[in-house]
Amino acid sequence: MQIKNMWLHFKKICKHKYYVGKYCFKMGLYKQGILHDMSKFSPVEFFESAKYYQGDKSPIDECKKINGVSYGWQHHKGRNPHHYEYWVDNLDNGGAAIKMPFNYALELICDYLGAGHAYMEDKFTYQSEYEWWLNKKSKPLLMHPQTKAFITITLYNLALAENPNVLLNKQTLYRFYILATKGDKND
Repeated sequence: MQIKNMWLHFKKICKHKYYVGKYCFKMGLYKQGILHDMSKFSPVEFFESAKYYQGDKSPIDECKKINGVSYGWQHHKGRNPHHYEYWVDNLDNGGAAIKMPFNYALELICDYLGAGHAYMEDKFTYQSEYEWWLNKKSKPLLMHPQTKAFITITLYNLALAENPNVLLNKQTLYRFYILATKGDKND
């Protein structure tokens, strides 16, 4: 593993945390914004991700592609409730997705937007983030349908908005969350 990759990965984590924190603070999620993804600095996550560092995409995906598993990801998703994978239970019976509580679903939106900024840098747009989401949700996801609907409604509205910053507040996104709860459970 190269020292250069360790440094570049460290900088990418910090950039991601900066953007997620910025979004979380807009939502009033101060503690979540500060503590977001602290486990990425743990040895199991940091060194694996530095080893598979790409710069423009998640090193976890590269590790999984090469090894079939990422132990860093197993560690990460089990300690960070802003990931929908954290909200899966009953794996002995095929798995059941649990609806994410609002504050964690909100942090997930902040996480997706922060990752978009960190990886796409000056090419980031809310439209590109929505397109990324459409591609992601077209695959089988063990995600609660209402959580999926919340993400879809939120990213769709951000992509269409003339001024997305007007929508980026806890009250508006709570309305989207409630709408998703009442929406089609098979989205």
